[in-house]
Amino acid sequence: MIAALETLRERLPEPARDLKLNLQAVLEPSSGVILSEVQRWGVAVASAIAARHPALRDAVLAEAALHAPREVIEDAQAAAALMAMNNIIYRFRHVIEKAVYEEKPARLRMNRLVKPAASKVDFELYCLAVSAIHNCVACVRSHEKAVLEGGLSEDHVFEAIRIAAVLNGAALGLELGELPPA
Repeated sequence: MIAALETLRERLPEPARDLKLNLQAVLEPSSGVILSEVQRWGVAVASAIAARHPALRDAVLAEAALHAPREVIEDAQAAAALMAMNNIIYRFRHVIEKAVYEEKPARLRMNRLVKPAASKVDFELYCLAVSAIHNCVACVRSHEKAVLEGGLSEDHVFEAIRIAAVLNGAALGLELGELPPA
């Protein structure tokens, strides 16, 4: 890990100690890892943006630039932005459960979802991770289906969700470290 991400990891306070270890484990290559390096960093970028902690986002972006091409990083950023919009609409529809809202077209532009700069299935994987962070059941189901239909496995899905979970937890852990002492 580069200095920015390692420094951030060290800032995690004692109550978030497990996250310090997990952050390193999910971002570094190891045996049994299913995701490619590019997939891992694309998921990490999208998840760090969705977790909404600026220092975490910046550190992950800096590290990702060493491991993934610009197109992948831009796709991950686009996935985070699109899902910030889509997850609201589709989560609302799921929570309300009224046919009247299901029948209304979203009328939202989502061109990048159809034509990502890099891999379509990887873009869906990034969207899945962000949708899990935003807790959008409809979007999680839709993107998981697209990922599986695109040729990836449940192991790929689960590994992406692990990364999303750890990055989201790390964002909260960093906030804990910013709290005044009890």
